[in-house]
Amino acid sequence: MEYIVVLITTPSKEEAEKIANYLVENHIVACVNIVEKVNSVFFWQGSVEKAEESLMIIKTKKSVFKKLIEEVRKMHSYTVPEIIALPIIDGFEDYLKWIEETVSCRT
Repeated sequence: MEYIVVLITTPSKEEAEKIANYLVENHIVACVNIVEKVNSVFFWQGSVEKAEESLMIIKTKKSVFKKLIEEVRKMHSYTVPEIIALPIIDGFEDYLKWIEETVSCRT
């Protein structure tokens, strides 16, 4: 089984919590850490923008990534939200087993 860390930024902690709760309650993800108040600098619609955002750090399985994107897009307020996945190349075996047992969403 392949495990991933997904990064998603949101405009507020409240939006991040709403998305996180939904994803965890529906067993799409095992865990979401929310880092409030990250400063983002990015290029958008022809200019450099700055924003204070919240960052979601999500642990899940690669097999549910498309479902995760689908569900996040329904709740996220950005037109083009950051939803990127990074592979977990190794980890504490018991933690990875916990992810495996927790994520039960069927795609």
